[in-house]
Amino acid sequence: MGQKVNPVGFRTGIMTGWKSRWYASKREFADLLVEDQKIRGFIKGRKDRGGKPMYPAVAKVEIERTRDEVKVTLFSARPGVLIGRKGERVEELQAELQARTGRRINIKIEELNRPELVAQLVAEDVAEQLERRSGFRRTMKRALEQSMEAGAKGIKIQLA
Repeated sequence: MGQKVNPVGFRTGIMTGWKSRWYASKREFADLLVEDQKIRGFIKGRKDRGGKPMYPAVAKVEIERTRDEVKVTLFSARPGVLIGRKGERVEELQAELQARTGRRINIKIEELNRPELVAQLVAEDVAEQLERRSGFRRTMKRALEQSMEAGAKGIKIQLA
């Protein structure tokens, strides 16, 4: 096998920023890294009673730590669904994350202007349509056309 380079590690710091921004000593580093993964896993994996994702259309989660709090930034295509009425869903998420981590959590939600250009959201959309028993050729063609019309230079979709 050839020497493969992970595309995330290859681009981090040059073309894209870090997913977590903080510094820790050797003793704390592993625990904080695991905590970051738990926060991301909780946000991505949380489902409601019907089995649908509770926090849909979250493209990425950035975590920044200061001495006394953790800033969690959610990049979403549908921030209104995340926020809920009068911010009740954000407060609920914040309380649950604080209970899990034992630290003060500050949640910030940023809207993505063109979700058709974010690979994670395109993939989730295709998967959601396939779960609803939509035709796979039509689904893939529609995703391809939407991304190209939004201004993507190119797109490649693989389905297995």
